Amino acid sequence: MGNKLKITQIRSAIGRKYDQKATVRALGIHRLHQSVIHEDNPSIRGMVRKVEHLLKVEKL
Repeated sequence: MGNKLKITQIRSAIGRKYDQKATVRALGIHRLHQSVIHEDNPSIRGMVRKVEHLLKVEKL
């Protein structure tokens, strides 16, 4: 079983570029302070890195 990441949106995507909004949405986050859990893999890491200024990431 691989590692997992708990990803929480802590800043709003309002006023951000469309690709950043789309990345947050692709992670499955729809509102502030919502958390989702994803497998830790390179594709998820790349999405997180793109919008890391909007998120808080914890390893589980």
